[in-house]
Amino acid sequence: MNRALTLHDLIVVCAALAASVAMGLLSRMALRWLGERASRTRWRGDDIIVDALRTIAPWACGAAGVSGAAAALPLTARVDHSVNQVLTAVLILVTTVAVARVIADLVRAQALSRSGVAGSATIFVNITRIAVLAMGVLILLETLGISIAPLLTALGVGGLAVALALQDTLANLFAGVHILASKTVQPGHYIRLGSGEEGYVVDINWRNTTVRQLPDNLVIIPNAKLAGAITINYHQPEEQMSIMIQARVDYDSDLDHVERVSIEVATEVMAEVSGGVPDHEPVVRFHTFGEAGIDFSVILRVQEFSDQYLIKHEFLKRLHQRYRTEAIDIPLPMRTVVLQQPGQVPLPGPRTPEGDPALGPKSPVRMSKAGH
Repeated sequence: MNRALTLHDLIVVCAALAASVAMGLLSRMALRWLGERASRTRWRGDDIIVDALRTIAPWACGAAGVSGAAAALPLTARVDHSVNQVLTAVLILVTTVAVARVIADLVRAQALSRSGVAGSATIFVNITRIAVLAMGVLILLETLGISIAPLLTALGVGGLAVALALQDTLANLFAGVHILASKTVQPGHYIRLGSGEEGYVVDINWRNTTVRQLPDNLVIIPNAKLAGAITINYHQPEEQMSIMIQARVDYDSDLDHVERVSIEVATEVMAEVSGGVPDHEPVVRFHTFGEAGIDFSVILRVQEFSDQYLIKHEFLKRLHQRYRTEAIDIPLPMRTVVLQQPGQVPLPGPRTPEGDPALGPKSPVRMSKAGH
């Protein structure tokens, strides 16, 4: 277009820009209203979509205003085409970033709803975001008239070389995907590896798994190591777990009375201490005639792994106090020590591996000593 710029052109440009600003303000008000309505729903997805629209709307309104202004100006065909391409590229990039954020946030929300923890499985989130961004870039290149076929061919050949060079990294990546897809380990689970590491799974990313030990130390485990390790998951098949507390009473104790008192204390702890399962019926099982008394186990149940420490703490305190009140003795281990005087004939007894008497030619003096 070779005509000169006129006052009418300037008026149209100003009107187009003013209209774009007005559209931006109206869209902002509308999205604020939608955001208030979305915050009242239980579904997290509508909040994510509204946040993405807040990113796209200003850019779309601005691009529409600039496009209208450019159409009113006496620009050459080449300049007009360049302006349109730039505006199209901006819109594609903004839309791609917004869509990638929406999909990544939806994937994160889905992961959180399934695991029910504050951490997130970032490996799926990152893979989703990269895939959407890559598709957006390819669409942008195709829109700008750049052939993507040679690029895809080069990426295929280069990808093979990269795969050979990054075998360990790719092994960790696919191991992490396998762990999450199989749901054997999820963020928030308490696990213990055969090598001894244990703790809460904080996150599983593309390379490693972060485990938080009690109280606050972090252990970084490569995904391939975790996938190949013998692992105990204390949150599968359910978070609640039973705990077994060992105790001992004197041989002279009334075992029926001991059982009744122990169950009463355990029931009280289950109902009053945070982390216990109130509707669980504690169980007492006598199992061994020990050296110092009769050993038994008390089986309680907790909401999840870390609750067992407070439950054990309170149970032992209250059981000890109740045994004192009920006159139930907790015996101490007894040890018999035999002393021999010099010059005395040794007592018959066990012999050493070399065949000599274990204690030598000493007269016996027996004494009992209480201790552990």
